[in-house]
Amino acid sequence: MLSTDAMQRSTLSYFTWAFIVTGIGLALGLWLGFSTEHTFGGAMKVFFIVSVLAVLEISLSFDNAIVNANKLKDMTPVWQQRFLTWGILIAVFGMRIVFPLLIVVIAANVGPWSALVMAASQPEEYSRIMHEAHLPIAAFGGTFLMMVALSFFFDHEKDIHWVRWMEEKVSAYSSVKGIEIAFVLVVMLAFSEVIEAQKGAAYATTFFHAAIWGLLTFLLVEVLGGVLDRSQQVLEGAAKGGLGAFLYLEVLDASFSFDGVIGAFALSSNLFIIAIGLGIGAMYVRSMTIMLVERGTLAQYRYLEHGAFYAILILSVIMYVQTLTHIPEVITGLGGASLIGIALWSSIRWNKANPAE
Repeated sequence: MLSTDAMQRSTLSYFTWAFIVTGIGLALGLWLGFSTEHTFGGAMKVFFIVSVLAVLEISLSFDNAIVNANKLKDMTPVWQQRFLTWGILIAVFGMRIVFPLLIVVIAANVGPWSALVMAASQPEEYSRIMHEAHLPIAAFGGTFLMMVALSFFFDHEKDIHWVRWMEEKVSAYSSVKGIEIAFVLVVMLAFSEVIEAQKGAAYATTFFHAAIWGLLTFLLVEVLGGVLDRSQQVLEGAAKGGLGAFLYLEVLDASFSFDGVIGAFALSSNLFIIAIGLGIGAMYVRSMTIMLVERGTLAQYRYLEHGAFYAILILSVIMYVQTLTHIPEVITGLGGASLIGIALWSSIRWNKANPAE
């Protein structure tokens, strides 16, 4: 059931801060464009790029918001609030600014300050280094997201099935310990063979090592999350998600951000323009997450969550394929949004056919 406050609150009110950040971000984009290009046309070009990046981030992150809401609804109110406050700082500043800088620091073997100076004074070189780092990032993020999606479908307690003929069979095999890990390892080996045939042994080794780290990170976050939450349950006397769930969501957010951050450099080589555009989009994702939790949207639309996890699974495969060939981010975004739209439509149809349930 919805709380009284959630029922009385309008949809637009959930996006108040997102609208404020949009206004500030677009104004910064105009100023940055004019200060670098010194023309009105240059300012408008940056304004347009910032707008496109924001829309791209939102379209790529519909499924992220739904998965966040699914995990968030089981967390304690204190940790919900921390995710929605600390989490946005980590999402905007950590993944959109610190993460690209760290990539250049490691890849170019320079200090953080030198990487920041390079971003400001040598944007083309900075962009080149970022693109060269795409292979291990795609392998790591793709593996982590594949495990996230498969863990949803390989669940013996899952009793709601959207694509019934397939999901029932997958759920039936969930009692086989480690089956999703075995599946991911087979996919990793298959892609390694293809990459080696097309690009050489060095590329295949880089891919496989990064993918293994993605798999290990998922398993470590799961183990660490369980230990932390179990300790918190003893202290609080309640079985609710806390620090462990928070860590899981932050790593999940990071995995979703990998592809968007790298792909953004196709539109601009300026780190600060990218940070503004993606930061605006991240605010809308957080606002959608809050709305989904407070309104109980996942409970109202039974297949919405399924659509999100199918979108995550497809995104993970796309990230793998991008190690071989470029796939435009617009296809990734539209694909995920379309799946969620179909899941929403299916949920509405089910609700009409089963009004009493």
